[in-house]
Amino acid sequence: MKELDPLLHSQLRLAVMSILMNVDEADFVYLKKKTDATAGNLSVQLDKLSTAGYISIEKGFAGKKTRTICHVTNEGRKAFEEYVDALKEYLNL
Repeated sequence: MKELDPLLHSQLRLAVMSILMNVDEADFVYLKKKTDATAGNLSVQLDKLSTAGYISIEKGFAGKKTRTICHVTNEGRKAFEEYVDALKEYLNL
């Protein structure tokens, strides 16, 4: 059996990737609301996904407020699809 990617096996990182797989982009506030995560925890998990190359993060401004936008990368899309395939193997689907 394929091994499950430990980076994606975390509940919050998996939730973030699941959201990003279905949208062109998502900002920090949207991800925080959808995952019900604390700002600090979400920030740490986004950093881990970014360091792995699974997402890209753009920081900018919307008026006077900072805005953080996240996109899934091709590498992240591939890793997520492989994770789902491995999970299906475990579930005999």
